[in-house]
Amino acid sequence: MNYGLQLYSVRDSMPEHFEDTLARVANLGYRFVEFAGFFNHTAKEVASMLDRFGLVISGTHTGWEELKGDLLPATIRYHKEIGNKNIIIPGADLSTKEKLDDFIALINHVQPILKKEGIALGYHNHSHEFHPTAYGALIHQELEKRTDVEFEIDTYWAYHAGLDPVALLDRLYPRMRVIHIKDGNAQGQGFALGEGTAPVEEVRRAAIRFGLRMVVESETCKPTGLEEVGRCIRYLKSLDEKDYY
Repeated sequence: MNYGLQLYSVRDSMPEHFEDTLARVANLGYRFVEFAGFFNHTAKEVASMLDRFGLVISGTHTGWEELKGDLLPATIRYHKEIGNKNIIIPGADLSTKEKLDDFIALINHVQPILKKEGIALGYHNHSHEFHPTAYGALIHQELEKRTDVEFEIDTYWAYHAGLDPVALLDRLYPRMRVIHIKDGNAQGQGFALGEGTAPVEEVRRAAIRFGLRMVVESETCKPTGLEEVGRCIRYLKSLDEKDYY
């Protein structure tokens, strides 16, 4: 199995040691990466680093503000130059009905533009999207009904919301290409894979069954981000070996 890493997981080293961190992520055995910022590096620089370290970009977490108005053409150019075909909105303030309606209008406007450029548009959940808002809506349900946006299901936050993440993947996999595989406890505390109570093994099996890419994300950096994501991939490889034998 090949696994990816959401680079937010190594946020303690990316800003100051961008290139070295990418090299060390590749050396740990991750084969693709999902960016959460580029820290003033040009698209040409990022593309060159990915090529040198044998990494493939599986997506980016890109704020919805970068998809608005005059910023959209520059966003498209940058992502095409680094070879990214999957822009994922990492969340948004949808605390009022007006904000939700405006956000949905933006998605429905931008998605076909991105599609023409060969770029998919996705949305990454936390736990609150599965709980009723003050105005009575379930945000994830509204996005499912009123848009064609793809979903990057964060399986830990779905678990934290009280859902069965495997059942959620089973229901939504036709609108998915990648998931976040993550661990933590029911109280919202994150852990490295295999160290929490989330159903990581079951999620991994479901992702394999549905043909979904698995991107590791860790919420903490214990004692550092690189050391924590090292434990994560070693745990996943142990599951690979168990399946093989």
